[in-house]
Amino acid sequence: MPLSPTDDIVGPASRAGVGVGAFNVVLLEHAEAIVSGAEAAGRPVILQISENTVRYHGALPPIGLATLAVARAARVPVAVHLDHAQSTDLVHEAVRLGFTSVMFDASTLPYEQNLKATREITDHCRAHGVWVEGELGEVGGKDGAHAPGVRTDPAEARDFVAATGVDALAVAVGSSHAMTTRDAVLDFALIAELRASLDVPLVLHGSSGVADADLAHAVEAGMTKVNVSTHLNKEFTRAARTHLDAHPETVDPRKYVGPARDAVAGEVAHLLKVLHGGLG
Repeated sequence: MPLSPTDDIVGPASRAGVGVGAFNVVLLEHAEAIVSGAEAAGRPVILQISENTVRYHGALPPIGLATLAVARAARVPVAVHLDHAQSTDLVHEAVRLGFTSVMFDASTLPYEQNLKATREITDHCRAHGVWVEGELGEVGGKDGAHAPGVRTDPAEARDFVAATGVDALAVAVGSSHAMTTRDAVLDFALIAELRASLDVPLVLHGSSGVADADLAHAVEAGMTKVNVSTHLNKEFTRAARTHLDAHPETVDPRKYVGPARDAVAGEVAHLLKVLHGGLG
């Protein structure tokens, strides 16, 4: 199945009131596992590459082109998304490579500068048929707008979307990045209020810290795109460590990375079902 525009995945999900899983790729095995899990679940999926991952690999093309190749070979619709990009040059490179969407993170700038920078990115991406996710407040930080008590204001969010023209908005409703426990407390009433206030899909960052039942509740309240990274990395590392503990003589990385890849695939399939009403 060909690489799919992000809007072809997120748009129908938003209208149907179901969630879309957006999972971060750190290694090639992540991309393979995520697509395998999506195929097992029979659901579309979004592969995400963050600016931090680009920095880890030294450049976007090695991991970006490999991820695009995995997406193009999938049997379900797959989009490829640049996550938390702060560099305009990196956004332009992702567009040239064929990414179907970007999330531009200008949250550390003053509000008016954030508007201007995001608007310029949106104009550039729209001219190339690329979908844009924006953010209001420091959603990109490890705390920022996900620090305790910080929440997205619906009126400000409405003004931000109108001024920037973004296709989706990441909002702060109680989750936090890089959580290794799944006990985040979401503000479901705020999610519903934001959904009623905005005419673009909502995006939940920091979803690794949210339990299955609350992920399903968040989608019911109005969330559409749900980002998961740390939770999958925990599964990857757990499976690799289990193999190495049982087989300390192992030196071939395929022997422990393979089970790690399989563990991620299984968890992706599970989460996609949860986001599509699988707890009902």
